[in-house]
Amino acid sequence: MVSFLLVLVLVLAVLVLIALVMGYNKIRASDVRVAEALSGIDVELTRRASLIPGLVHTVQTFAVHEKNILDHATDARAALTTATSGRSVAERSAAEQRLDSALAPLLALGQSYPQLNSSNNFLDLQRNLADTEDKLAFARQYYNDAAATLNRQLTTIPWMFVAPLTGVTEKEYYRTPR
Repeated sequence: MVSFLLVLVLVLAVLVLIALVMGYNKIRASDVRVAEALSGIDVELTRRASLIPGLVHTVQTFAVHEKNILDHATDARAALTTATSGRSVAERSAAEQRLDSALAPLLALGQSYPQLNSSNNFLDLQRNLADTEDKLAFARQYYNDAAATLNRQLTTIPWMFVAPLTGVTEKEYYRTPR
């Protein structure tokens, strides 16, 4: 009878250990997925920022006296580049919003300058920018899904008992710039 209880306790201990290892691995894998998703956003933000110099140069050749708009776009690009090297999701979102507000008047110059709007280079840059916007929207959604999965794991039974051992904390959601 004692040996049966000893075997039962040993089996339960092994099962608990297996559950802890599985929970730990599951939470760490979700954390890696969130980091991967955030780097996906950074890739698209960097791609978007790399289009800005070409756009500014193209517009500059047609609209020389619009220096203020061009400088604003260049400054917003620099802020976005800096934000993608940081750790804060809110920082990235704020820099993205700043770039959005700088791009609107820059792209609107196409309406003021018909010869600019007919430039193949300008139209190609606009298409690339629109394509990047679509990819960026998908990357944001992927990140928020990954963050939601991780946050759910960290706060639900049985994983919430393993979460303190992993050192993983809840992740903030990516807010869409308005």
